[in-house]
Amino acid sequence: MSIQFFESDIYRQMFQQMRDELTQVGFKELLTADEVKANLDNAQGTTLVFVNSVCGCAGGIARPGVAKAIQHSIRPDHLVTVFAGQDKEATAEARTYFVGYPPSSPSMALLKDGKLVYMMERHQIEGRDTDAVAGDLIRAFEQYCG
Repeated sequence: MSIQFFESDIYRQMFQQMRDELTQVGFKELLTADEVKANLDNAQGTTLVFVNSVCGCAGGIARPGVAKAIQHSIRPDHLVTVFAGQDKEATAEARTYFVGYPPSSPSMALLKDGKLVYMMERHQIEGRDTDAVAGDLIRAFEQYCG
């Protein structure tokens, strides 16, 4: 497929449901590097950044796991998401906040006052179930958001 197809509106619409799974539970979608900077540079409290992906472990494990985790009584103050492979500049900018971690999608990063305090990479998602991922996130929320 050509690069033009991957940047087209049709391609974006094909994956809209994957985006909606997060925005419908309260995540704010960040589409540009400037939006990432504006939301993360001066964020007070805790921010969960979900790096979305089209892979099976994102749809079958990560998105349902995070949706379950944020129902917990202790949760981050802010929920934001970028989409790897689609919103390239936004994703690249978000990853600059994940110092010490290679690019990974799906992945989830918990920032406290703009500093990384917890990271869940793809290898910590793959092969697990939704409850295990949600449990790890809830433990991080209890440690850093309480």
